[in-house]
Amino acid sequence: MVDLNDLSTGSYVPDWCPGCGDYIILNALKRAIVKLNLNPKDVVVVSGIGCSSKLPQWINTFGYHGVHGRGLPVGTGVKLANKKLNVVVIGGDGDVYGEGMNHFIHALRKNINITLLVHDNQIYALTKGQASPTTIRGDRTKTTPLGTFDDPINPMALAVAQRASYIARSFAGDLDHLANTIADAIAFKGFAFVNIFQPCVTWNKHNTYDWFKERIYDLQKARYKPNNIERAFKKSLEGYEKIPVGVFFREKRELFEDSHPILKKTSLVKQKIDDVSINALMDELC
Repeated sequence: MVDLNDLSTGSYVPDWCPGCGDYIILNALKRAIVKLNLNPKDVVVVSGIGCSSKLPQWINTFGYHGVHGRGLPVGTGVKLANKKLNVVVIGGDGDVYGEGMNHFIHALRKNINITLLVHDNQIYALTKGQASPTTIRGDRTKTTPLGTFDDPINPMALAVAQRASYIARSFAGDLDHLANTIADAIAFKGFAFVNIFQPCVTWNKHNTYDWFKERIYDLQKARYKPNNIERAFKKSLEGYEKIPVGVFFREKRELFEDSHPILKKTSLVKQKIDDVSINALMDELC
């Protein structure tokens, strides 16, 4: 139980397991906000359910801790209500790719100007180590004692196939790369998706920090240019022996909120509603 006195004194601290990659993601998000010189009052961090989704409690911005898999629709609503806000949606691989998969697919295609950060630890950590949508085939978990029989989903390939306007991947074991990637994603005008490998030190003994460090390479250091959708798709299909991180694809195009006839005028919060009447509609229906 949270002691409200702790909140007032600033001693309320994260309760993630020691060594959890979520600490690094929280640090990276704070660094990104500082790097972009954003006022905390203009930032809203929205989350669903999971270890990752506790993050809005520990950052000095506006926040919303929602229900499982529903971070994206809430974040979408916040952005459409007030276009001036910087909206960051937080979720885990279970939250976004499991319970929230339908919202994920439709968010990719709408191109609303929000940022999605997925903490991908390839396990359901908060509920004690069950297989998630990104668990590697054959891994033994609480729900798959004989090993998983399903192939993991590929969120990067899904995002590229849907031609999301900004697609990137980073790693919680590299704070500088992660902070710069998050800052770049938030600054981008369009739907920005960043999948973050976030080792779970308690429940996932396979995909460890060392496991990733042996396999990860930086796309931008390899002089990869994220301006070709076919090249991005090929990169998204690279397996677990050699794992690319960085920006896979970036393409500026018209925002959903700038193309909608009502929203492009101004934010919903600034539109007058005192002259709105539903009497004609009621007369038609009744």
